[in-house]
Amino acid sequence: MLRLIPKPLHRVLLVQAHRVRLVWWRIRKPLLLGCRVLAFDGEGRILLVRHSYGSGRWMLPGGGIGRGEVPVLAALRELAEETACALEDPREIAVIEEPLAGTTNRVHVITGRARGLPQGDGREIVAAEFFAPDALPPNLAQQLQRNLADWIRTAKAGLPT
Repeated sequence: MLRLIPKPLHRVLLVQAHRVRLVWWRIRKPLLLGCRVLAFDGEGRILLVRHSYGSGRWMLPGGGIGRGEVPVLAALRELAEETACALEDPREIAVIEEPLAGTTNRVHVITGRARGLPQGDGREIVAAEFFAPDALPPNLAQQLQRNLADWIRTAKAGLPT
């Protein structure tokens, strides 16, 4: 149904919905459960996305974990929704807690090998690209800047060659 809304209007509505969601989180302070996907292509590059709402910074694909949903399955779903890619050999490499809008976001970091060419939907995701670990864009999300090197080391230690 939402696909019937023109992409530019959909992006505007996402920005507004995100603002409302941030206010709600500040008031209610729920424990948020999320996932992020550290997906590598065959050349060892990392898949990053930029959302149409929020900070506009590059980050790992991911999103919320539904009630009763397994983190790895949530990661597979979010990666497919945000980039049209699949993830081979997914495994969890970290769980972090980060502050977000006055509450706590517990994030499960899932890694694996991406299959497919990333495509942003032009609605939620305005860009999806692979980047070499030594040639990342300068405007990375802060949490990603802090943890990416460790996550890459952990992921590479267990990824099949």
